[in-house]
Amino acid sequence: MESHIGFPRVLVLAFCVAGIWASYIYQGFLQETISTKRFGPDGKRFEHLAFLNLAQNVVCYVWSLMMIKLFSRRSAGGAPSWSYWSASITNTIGPAMGIEALKYISYPAQVLAKSSKMIPVMLMGSLVYGIKYTLPEYICTFLIAGGVSAFALSKTSSKIISKLAHPNAPYGYGLCFLNLIFDGFTNATQDSIKERYPKTSAWEIMLGMNLWGTIYNIIYMFGWPNATGYAAVSFCKEHPEVAWDILMFCICGAVGQNFIFLTINRFGSLANTTITTTRKFVSIVVSSLLSGNPLSVKQWGCVFMVFSGLSYSIFLKWKKLQKKRRTE
Repeated sequence: MESHIGFPRVLVLAFCVAGIWASYIYQGFLQETISTKRFGPDGKRFEHLAFLNLAQNVVCYVWSLMMIKLFSRRSAGGAPSWSYWSASITNTIGPAMGIEALKYISYPAQVLAKSSKMIPVMLMGSLVYGIKYTLPEYICTFLIAGGVSAFALSKTSSKIISKLAHPNAPYGYGLCFLNLIFDGFTNATQDSIKERYPKTSAWEIMLGMNLWGTIYNIIYMFGWPNATGYAAVSFCKEHPEVAWDILMFCICGAVGQNFIFLTINRFGSLANTTITTTRKFVSIVVSSLLSGNPLSVKQWGCVFMVFSGLSYSIFLKWKKLQKKRRTE
């Protein structure tokens, strides 16, 4: 998406930062609210968190279709719709596990666990592909893994535990780790699609992935008489408040994707990684202050340890990029 509005580059960057932060911080707040709040006079929880993925797929599919119609056209030589079927399988299962983890661990714990994406990447790279990593890269991994592990082993306040549907830290962290593994397969498959069909736009990828995601989630949630989708729809009818929260959750995700596309297009993937990483840290602060998830001094130390590793990783990528530019 091109921007010819004449704003200085720094203002466009500030616009991107504000858009990504606002969209995803509010989406995180809604995700935590939906997973922990008791709705209505009967005080029932919304237990069907996988329904969020179906709703997100539908809204993002409609949104990407609108963006293609308004701002671009389906490019000749783009990837056909069928090419996304395999990537969408892992993209359906992975996020479902990540959301489901909120029944067992707190939102700050989930954000931290999902921030350790480079751990399974390096494990797979070294064990499966024999890739050799540098000492600074291992230091980053140690900081992230150590911070997440220490946070997981630290004592969680009784207030946070009381808000969880089924407190079970090992199971919750296990779901997050599986989420990261599935995300790795999804990203690798999307990269191969982009290589085979280089004219494919970001919106077309969004359209194809969410088309198949919608199909898979409809089969999972409504494919048999007692499937969970029927109970989720019934709950939303009885408690319209949760239906509104789900709609806003989905819109935030779709709008946030647009800001990510704009950031990558104008400033590159490294800038986008920096913005989204700092957004995760702010999400933890917001959760602690607004959602009543108090963290101990030790837990805050773990948070800073993880984000120190992530910041060092971004710095290493920046150094590599600068070195590459000097040699060109």
